[in-house]
Amino acid sequence: MTPVLDEERAAELAEIFRLLGDANRLRIAVVCLDGPLCVGDIAQRVELSGSLVSHHLRLLRAARFVRSQKRGKKVFYGATDAHVRCIIKDMVDHVGEHCGAEDDEDGS
Repeated sequence: MTPVLDEERAAELAEIFRLLGDANRLRIAVVCLDGPLCVGDIAQRVELSGSLVSHHLRLLRAARFVRSQKRGKKVFYGATDAHVRCIIKDMVDHVGEHCGAEDDEDGS
């Protein structure tokens, strides 16, 4: 049985989906699945400026979607935990699936 969300959890979850609704932010989150990377490496992979990547990372970190770890003068970012990795990976896999000619009426 699927659990019912209370208003507070529903609002928190909706905010996470809203954050991931931005294509650049989502691309950054996907890159962070590869393990801790510094802002410069993330920016290079997603072909965005370091300042824009830093802005998006601040938002993702506030939503507990990525975590930061300081090593010397650099800060490295990675997915918070296995739940985050699973959510993003499953959705990337889902989008990459090739559907048959028609979807079933029940949506599967």
